Amino acid sequence: MAKSKFEYVKTFEQDDSCLQNCWIVVRVDGKAFHKFADVHGFVKPNDLRALNLMNRAATLVMEEFRDICLAYGQSDEYSFVLRKDTIFYNRRASKLMTTINSLFTSAYVFNWTSYFGPIQLQYPPAFDGRVVLYPTDKNLRDYLSWRQADVHVNNLYNTAFWGLVLKKGLSNTQ
Repeated sequence: MAKSKFEYVKTFEQDDSCLQNCWIVVRVDGKAFHKFADVHGFVKPNDLRALNLMNRAATLVMEEFRDICLAYGQSDEYSFVLRKDTIFYNRRASKLMTTINSLFTSAYVFNWTSYFGPIQLQYPPAFDGRVVLYPTDKNLRDYLSWRQADVHVNNLYNTAFWGLVLKKGLSNTQ
């Protein structure tokens, strides 16, 4: 309906263009993934099928969006770093986040049976998304260092916790 009297409604859209010359990070994160993992019988502490499925979904995102120069995954989340000079979707945060998030989620569902075989999805997984801008290389390095420190602490805790539960017979509460 180009050039109709209703075209004025486009003026209500907000300009959410990301600042120029900043690294754009789109992070997708599983919603209520502890429950999802339990319902689908993920092996504790690290289910290789689940990790490989996350990696496959991220690979498909990177193959589709060549302006992503780095992806970093841990547990139920993935961070996608877009080049500082990207003009993809005119740097509109909402378009970047929703497109990357929806492709990641659909790739996860699409490839489920390749990694989990006969185990059927009991309900669709959901991932939230956010866009964060980092103005300097140091800020981006610090962000990635933060995610690395987080994965290290979480993996150490989970490995010890599930070792006590699964190998030593302690209850979750103990």
